[in-house]
Amino acid sequence: MDKPVEQPAPKPEIDIASMPDAREVTEVHHWNPRLFSFRVTRPRSFRFRSGEFVMIGLPGDDGRLILRAYSIASPAWDEELEFYSIKVPDGPLTSRLQHIRPGDHVIVRPKPTGTLVLDALKPGRRLFLFATGTGIAPFASLIRDPEIYEKFDRVILTHTTRTVTGLDYGKDVVRRTLEDPLVGEEAREKLLHDTATTREDYPVMGRITDRIRSGAFFEQHALAPFDAAEDRAMICGSMGLNMDMKAILEEAGLEEGSNSCPGDYVVEKAFVGEGIGA
Repeated sequence: MDKPVEQPAPKPEIDIASMPDAREVTEVHHWNPRLFSFRVTRPRSFRFRSGEFVMIGLPGDDGRLILRAYSIASPAWDEELEFYSIKVPDGPLTSRLQHIRPGDHVIVRPKPTGTLVLDALKPGRRLFLFATGTGIAPFASLIRDPEIYEKFDRVILTHTTRTVTGLDYGKDVVRRTLEDPLVGEEAREKLLHDTATTREDYPVMGRITDRIRSGAFFEQHALAPFDAAEDRAMICGSMGLNMDMKAILEEAGLEEGSNSCPGDYVVEKAFVGEGIGA
């Protein structure tokens, strides 16, 4: 008589809600098959500067936490925390994170940091925010912060993605910003939103670096070229964008800054999620 085949014991369910720094998911929005945003509860004691990032994560099959750096996409005054992510099918974290629903929990470490903060820049008149893909997340936070309009006369947000739907989250954030009772009036006067794609047909196509070098970007918006005396910039995107934009800005005379030594431009070196790009 054949012996019954022993089945492995089922793995115990991991109670994420009982883990330290667990935050409840309040909202999830899937913008296309590759991109989604979500909001979680915010502890009253949690403080951050608009533009910073935190480590967020979920436990793996072995119970160990899988953590990645995510920029906080909500402004410092928001009662919840918002994040924007790409979906990587075999990504250690996003392969799990993309399936969260309201009522689930994720881990949000309470130690924000990052270089894309206004304190890292010298005073100026124009502020350029250069983003590709999910790199728009920290700027989604900054353009909803009143301080940015107190410090700058003009805020130019550029967002370049591969596809047309890749622009939807940024467009929605800008719409909400213009309608916001706290910053809407100043944003309508000072905020310029530049959008472009690199693969799908769109009214404006091409990498932002190519459009800047050709002069098309400045011509389209009737903007003067970079002026190191008055212009400041922030960069968040793929490594290629970061390096190319650094070269362009330094050719124009801008110098890189940091939290300890404010400068003319700053770059976020911690990638958002498990992929950025256009």
